[in-house]
Amino acid sequence: MCTAATYYTKDHYFGRNLDLEYSYHETVTITPRNYPFQFRKMGEKKSHYAMIGMAYVFDNYPLYYDAVNEKGLGMAGLNFPKNADYKEVVEGKDNVAPFEFIPWILSQCADVLEAKDLLSRMNLAAIDFSEQLKASPLHWIIADKKSAITVECVKEGLKVYDNPVGILTNNPTFDKHLFQLNNYMYLSTEQIENHFSKDLELDAYSRGMGAMGLPGDLSSLSRFVKATFTKMNSLSGDTESESISQFFHILGSVEQQRGLVHMGAGQYEITIYSSCVNMDKGIYYYRTYENSRITGVDMYKEDLEGSTLVNYPLLEGQDICMQN
Repeated sequence: MCTAATYYTKDHYFGRNLDLEYSYHETVTITPRNYPFQFRKMGEKKSHYAMIGMAYVFDNYPLYYDAVNEKGLGMAGLNFPKNADYKEVVEGKDNVAPFEFIPWILSQCADVLEAKDLLSRMNLAAIDFSEQLKASPLHWIIADKKSAITVECVKEGLKVYDNPVGILTNNPTFDKHLFQLNNYMYLSTEQIENHFSKDLELDAYSRGMGAMGLPGDLSSLSRFVKATFTKMNSLSGDTESESISQFFHILGSVEQQRGLVHMGAGQYEITIYSSCVNMDKGIYYYRTYENSRITGVDMYKEDLEGSTLVNYPLLEGQDICMQN
């Protein structure tokens, strides 16, 4: 399971938690402008926007989990089991495999509006990367510096939802996530007042009681509410340090700790990594489960006119600064 978010201060930020019980040894991967993307049904794209993100690189192909391109358009895929329903190839449509979806959009779209136009002609086709790597059931968040959308390929077809909160988790479908926020409109960041009874003297005995009832479990429904409440009420300065620190605190409100979600056979789902990308500057920040230090990779310090992928393995060992 996972959580993705947007956050805007002076600059614009996009990122996610990847929650899983195992790692594919993913790397921060930069795809330069002249890396040749080979699409299964849409031919080759030799020249395109550069992008940076987290990917499992297999057979020299970047299987992106999340990425942002040089125009500031970001995209992330999140687990969507039993709801994702990919289609057969359709004549006259842009047939794109799920593993190609992020490169297909980010290679040629500068903003959400252009992405919507591309989506209107697209069919998410049931095409696996290989026999060993089957298509994962996913839905996606696409965001630019002004807005976000959620894309879901379900039994009824391809659905594109405006995403006014800039948050995405997992099941159920996005329209149901948005509707359930109505159940929490009473939440507040302010101190509470006694509305229980005018005949009882009740005491607000603790700070933060305005948020009593805010979900705290690790289900996708609860994480959506908590991440949305946290993000929509978050305040930070507009420096880079303050902004990315606040972004990681937002993601930290719904991160998963080892031991709380047992997947059987001694495996536990954890937040393998959290990411935060400055969409304006092309800097990919991350931290891992074992290393809480924030590490950054700057896309613009690489040769973006190149044709080969650039990979940075994750720094996973804990980095502790001793003061004495």
